[in-house]
Formats: sequence, structure tokens, C-alpha cells
Amino acid sequence: MSRSRWVFACCLSVSAVAALAAPPALAQPGAAAPPQILEHVDPVYPPERLAEGIDTTVTLFVTVEKDGTVSDAAIAESGGAGFDEAALNAARRWRFSPAMRDGAPVRARIRVPFHFAPGPHEAPPEPAPATPEQPAASPAPAPEAPRPVEFAGGVAGPHAVAEPGKPIEIHVQGRPNPPRRASSDFRIGRAALSAAPHATAADLLRTAPGVHVAHPEGEAVAQRIFLRGFDAEHGQDVELRVGPIPLNQRSHVHGQGYGDLNVIIPEVVRSLRVVEGVYDPQQGDFAVAGSAYFDLGVEDRGLLLKGTLGSFGTRRLLAIWAPEAQSEDTFGAAAVRATDGFGDGTRGAISGAAVGQYRMPLPDEFSLLLHVAAHGSRANLAGVLRRDDIEAGRVGFHDAYRDPSARSQSAASTRLQVALSAERADDDGSQKSAWLWAMTSGYRSRMNFTGYTQRSRERPTWAGRGDLIEQSNEDAALGGGLAYRTPRVPLASWLHGQVAVGAEVQTDGIDQAQSLLQPPQNETWDRRVDASIRLTGIGVHGDALLELSRWARLRGGARADVLVFNVDDRLGNFIPAFQKETHIQGFRRTAAGVAFGPRATLEVDPLPALRLSAAYGHGYRSPQARQLEEGENAPFATVRSYEVGATVRPGGGLSATAAAYETRLSYDLAFDAAEGGLARIGPTTRRGVVVYLQAAPSPALTAGVSATLAHATLDAPPPPTPENPTPPYVEGQQLPFVPPVVVRADLSVKRPIVTIAGRPIEGRLGYGATFLSARPLPYAQSAAPVLVMDASLSLRRSLRAGGDPAQEGPWIEVGVEAQNLLDAEHADTEYSFVSNWQTTPLPSALPARHISAGPPLTVLGNVTLSL
Repeated sequence: MSRSRWVFACCLSVSAVAALAAPPALAQPGAAAPPQILEHVDPVYPPERLAEGIDTTVTLFVTVEKDGTVSDAAIAESGGAGFDEAALNAARRWRFSPAMRDGAPVRARIRVPFHFAPGPHEAPPEPAPATPEQPAASPAPAPEAPRPVEFAGGVAGPHAVAEPGKPIEIHVQGRPNPPRRASSDFRIGRAALSAAPHATAADLLRTAPGVHVAHPEGEAVAQRIFLRGFDAEHGQDVELRVGPIPLNQRSHVHGQGYGDLNVIIPEVVRSLRVVEGVYDPQQGDFAVAGSAYFDLGVEDRGLLLKGTLGSFGTRRLLAIWAPEAQSEDTFGAAAVRATDGFGDGTRGAISGAAVGQYRMPLPDEFSLLLHVAAHGSRANLAGVLRRDDIEAGRVGFHDAYRDPSARSQSAASTRLQVALSAERADDDGSQKSAWLWAMTSGYRSRMNFTGYTQRSRERPTWAGRGDLIEQSNEDAALGGGLAYRTPRVPLASWLHGQVAVGAEVQTDGIDQAQSLLQPPQNETWDRRVDASIRLTGIGVHGDALLELSRWARLRGGARADVLVFNVDDRLGNFIPAFQKETHIQGFRRTAAGVAFGPRATLEVDPLPALRLSAAYGHGYRSPQARQLEEGENAPFATVRSYEVGATVRPGGGLSATAAAYETRLSYDLAFDAAEGGLARIGPTTRRGVVVYLQAAPSPALTAGVSATLAHATLDAPPPPTPENPTPPYVEGQQLPFVPPVVVRADLSVKRPIVTIAGRPIEGRLGYGATFLSARPLPYAQSAAPVLVMDASLSLRRSLRAGGDPAQEGPWIEVGVEAQNLLDAEHADTEYSFVSNWQTTPLPSALPARHISAGPPLTVLGNVTLSL
């Protein structure tokens, strides 16, 4: 190094060098050890400022990723033009060993001061190793007698000036990790999510205990979700969110709480949180059975390309781009899929999805996350088949009726969503966040469940034209919110406290219609729904924490929501054909309602490896807007949920959770085949037990098995109506469609198996199995039990000489996956209702069992390239 460069070099302060260069001190569990400097580049005193002789300091916020690279450097305190740029250019080229928490690397942000000096200075003494008494993150004192330090090659290192007033600050930037609210608050990481094959983001939910997902209505319609005793249809009883965006749609024509998860690409789901029950004040509308939160992020940086080809003409292309110098939250992904579908060609589908996120730092240690996602799909549908027609050989199990009305079934859906969120999380436990989002979606389906049973309301003489129901729903929504969590403060030597508050707003503009069509021209021969809805909701919640000496915690709070409805029902006040016209058809009305519910959780840790918990929550589900009367106090469905449980973590990557629960719902909803939607039934109760075992003894092995027992009953029969004088439900009966037993197992194994040309090849095996017990159906019928197994096998090889395919770097993977490995002939969903498909000379007016067939053995080959 020349004398001029040494004289005018800038330096890192002694406090920073001591903190970064020293080995980490012993840390308490959960504490963060700071990054350690491995490689540094000397900044250069700006030549254009040399004559001015300025002595100044530039302080940077430097973000160190989990791989030790610097992804971002920002000015905390400016030293002036030229100096800021010199410090930034150097810091971005530094390399660290990452910050560590509980033995795992974490993303961290450190505060680093640089001092630019125009005159000669001596180099600092070598920093002493940190000790437990002198933590690595503490500033070192200024040296009394600085001396040169000789580096390799005999070249003097850059000098440093001690700045005791500017210590290094460590800010670990982990993902927000909300406190657990009950034993059944499950956090599932990427390793468990990727263990077994999962075709959609909705299928990832199967890794959570007690959750089953079905696809009875094809790829362009939201999935059907079952969660510990609830048949949540397309989301009516499960709150679904991706980041701050609610996916459930209020007053959707196909089902209240309709939530389409197809907008999420499964490969970019970093983690999944499933709260079974309603115990968190942040849980909002539709959190009846619980909530599911999808966290998006890509850990492996670079470019990933994946192509899939397999059974039934299935083709899929996936591309993920994750810039190297950015956080896991920053990525772009797109997927396109096409299939001919199984059976006799009535299940062909085309779909595409794209997701992009970008995180950027803001002043005052805030960060901003931009999220954009879109999805579009269209699919042909096979509909349902009567069991007696299948058994008589009149139609194949995986086929569809030859009737034109059955062959005209299809669905198409689109969704576009944008979100902008800012947040700051401090070391004292406080957190500030704000978000704004917008969404637009479109839905149109044509489905026939009952064949030929309907008669026109507008023209009663019109009948026998086919029960092909067309539904359409257009929704544009805007929402946002604010949240603040205070620092954790000591209230006494044995007691700490914390408070969190938040608010959310959402407004929707909805247009929906439902008609009966006559194929093949799809002429409208009856109208059932034609309405516009304007809906605005405001929700506030508060939460408090009392922590007693770290062995007991009490969390409690409440949530209140106000919903205002404005409905223009253009078919309201319907005039039957036999009645004289006395008014103009239509019914405009407004209504409003308030939902309030307390929630509380008590946790006790009697032993280091044992946690006991008890939780209570009061939640709600909003009503279908078209069912409200003028000025009605909106009848929210209210839910009260209770749970006691225990979690044991003996170490070695093992954990076991058991919980017993009860859930009471003021009124429930059930599928109505005649209208292709949901109908109201009476109050219900669910009681059950959940057991969940997990094992991750090493990164090469991940396993999980869960079992959920649910006893779901109807407490009172639904009231008779003129349209349905004899409802198919009686007091005390088991709820239809709900499986009393759900068992799930997941396994992932990966290990090197052979070395070729100096490069190891890693084998990866994944397995997943779901068992559903026999399920009750309406009219005293029963569905058969189901056992479905999926498996995958792949070989991964590094493209770097001597590289490890398990580590970062370019690699290629060739694999095969099999869904329904045993080729079990099973029904994805079973029903019981009256239908007439004209397959017999004298159709029966008695209810019959119907099925929507599940897919047979499906084999898919794929090739993945990561660069």
C-alpha cells in the first residue's frame, strides 16, 4: 500500500473491529451472536476532497445475509458528498460469517462507523478476543498506545480511530414470528412442506394436523378444505392470508368466504402457520375453524428452471429468479400448466400464475415490501356421478355423463393482487407495521349437480331443460391496516408486560349473478341471482402480554369488527308468473352489524422441555349479503373455541404435541346441490383430540405424523322453509361430509449416494399419506374411507467441480413423483341428494349417493436446473 493511500485511507473504528473480528461470546438461548468479518476492502479517501483536508465520519447500516454477503448498505449518518459513496462502495464488497441465533444463521443488520482522516494516523492494536464478560457486541476501549499491525506480506493495515461513542449495533432481521396462541398453533417450515409432492399451494395445508384438501370442482375453482371437524367448503370457516392480504372473499356467489389459493405458487412458500381455533386477536372474518398464513420467500438464491411432463398430457414450466444480493423476500416466479385431465377428456385445464416481491430498506430502519401476484385458469369439469350408475356400468368411475348438460360444465377464474407493507422490528421487542393492498378477481362457473330436476321461477311451464347452473362473481377490493407492539417492559422483578394494537379496513364492490342454462347453446332459461353489493368492514384489536419470571405467560385481548352492507338485489321482491304485477321487481337495502370477541391464552413451562397451555377464543363469520333484510342487525355466525394442550421437546429435533378442543358455532352452513352453493343449518358442536409428532434429527431427515379425532354434531335442526319443508338434517346427527378421523404422515430423506467424476450425487426421497375415515352424509348415508399415498424420488448433482449438491451453487436435479401411488379408486368428495340424469326409464325421487372422482395414479417426471 502506498504512503499516500495509507495516509488518506479510511478505517473502521476500533469498537467495530473488536466486535466483528472477535469470536462470538457465549449467548443465552434465543440471543443473537453478531456477524464476524472475514474479508474487507479498504475505502479510499475521495481524491476530489483531498485538498479540503476534511476529517469526517460516515455511519452505515449494513445488512448481512445468512450466507455472509452484504445485501444492502445504507447511510445512517452522512459524512458528506464523496465520503458516503466511498464508504458504501467498500462495505458492499465485504464478507462476513453470518450472525447466529440458536445455532442457525440469521439475517442481521449492523451499524458500522467509518472515519475518514486527512492526516497520518497509527493503526490500531490487534483486538483482543471477546469473552463472556466482554460480549462481542460491546465497544472496545480506545487504545492508549496504538502500534502498527503487520498483515501477510508485511503491508501495514488501514488505521483506525477509536470512537467509543459509536458502538456497533446488531439488529437481527428475522421474519416476524408471532407468539404462539395455543398448542394447536403450528409453524411448518420449508423442509416439511417440500417432503411430499404437493401440486398446489392448497395441498401444502395437508402438512398441518387435521387438515384435508379436496379438488372436487376442478383446477379453476377454489379447493375444499376440511379442518378438525369443519367442512370449510372453499374457505367459509378458515381464514386464509398471504402476507397482509386476505384471500377469503365476502359474499361470493359460490360460497361465503370463498378463498382461491391458486394465486400462490407452492415452490415459493417459505413457511406456513396454521392456527387451529380462534385464539389470536388478529384473527378476523372466517377464522371459525382456524387460520392459515402463507409466508413467501426463496432461500436458494439464483435462477431456477423446472419442467414437468407426465400422465394425462400434463405439462408445467416453472421459473424462479432470486437475486443473489437480495433478501429471501425478494424474488420473481412464474408457472404455466396445462393438462388433458384424467377420465374421458372432460377435465382439461390451462392455468398460469406469477408472483413477485421486492424488499428494500427505508430510513429509520424500516423496510418496505412490494408484493404483486396474478393467477388465471380455465378448466372443463366432469361434475358428479351417481353411485348406482357406476355400479350398474352405465358410466365409468372416472368418466362423465354423455348428457349435453354434463358435458357443458366448466369454470374460469382470475385474480390480481398488489400489496405494499412497511415494518420495523426493534431489539426491545417493539414492532411497527403498516400495509395497503388492492385486489380484483373474476369467477364464472357452469355446474350441474342434479341433472334434470329444476323448473323455471320466471316461466313455471319451462322444465326439463337441464340444471346447468351458471354463476359469476366480480370483486374489486381495497384494504389496509396499521399495527404497533410496544417494547417489553419490566413491571416488577418477576413480571414483564407488553401491549399490541392494530386496525384493519376493507371495502369491496361485488357484482354477482346466477342463472340456469340450456345446452348446447347455453341459453338462459331462468334467473336466480342478479345483485350488486358494496361492503365495508372496519376491525380493531388489542392484545396484552404478562410474563411471569419466564415460566408462565398470559396473553389476552379482544377484536371488534363493524360491517356495513349496501345491497342492490335486482331480482328481489320476485313476482311469480301467476301473480298480477303490482310493483317493479327489485329490492335495495342496507344493513350493518358488529362482531366482538375476547381471546386469551395461558402458557406454563413446568419443565424446560414441557409447555402446557389453555386457550379460549370468541370469533365470527360474516353473513351472505343477499340474505340480509333492510336495517337488519347482521347475524354474524359466532364461534366459541376452547383448548387445552401440551408440547414436549426433549431435544434432538423431536417434538410432540397433544391437544383437546371444543368448538361451538351459533349456526352452520352446508352444501345445497340444488343451488350449487351453501344453505344455512342450525347450531353445531365439535369436540376432538389432536396429536402431532415431529422428528428432524438432522437436515437429511424430516418426518411428521398427525392424527385428529373429531365428533361433530348438529345441536338443533334447521327451520323448515317453503322451498325446503323437510330439511335433510335432524338434531344430534353427525355433521355430513366431516371425517371423524384424519391421519397424515410426511417423510423426507436426502443423502449422498454415489460420486461420479469427483462430484457427489444426492438422492432425495419424499413420501406423504392421508387417511380419512368413513364420513356421514345427508339422509343417513355414509362415504367410504379413503387412503391416498404420494411419493417422489430425485437425484441431484452439483455442476461445480467438487461441489456439494446440498449446498448453494449451480446444480441439476432429475426426479419422478407419483400421486395416488397405489392407484386407489377413491372419491375426492361424496354427496347425497336427489337427482335425475335420465339414465333409467323411471327416475327415482329418493336421495342417492354421488361422487366426484379423485385422480387415479399420476406419474410426473421433472428436470430442475439451478444456476
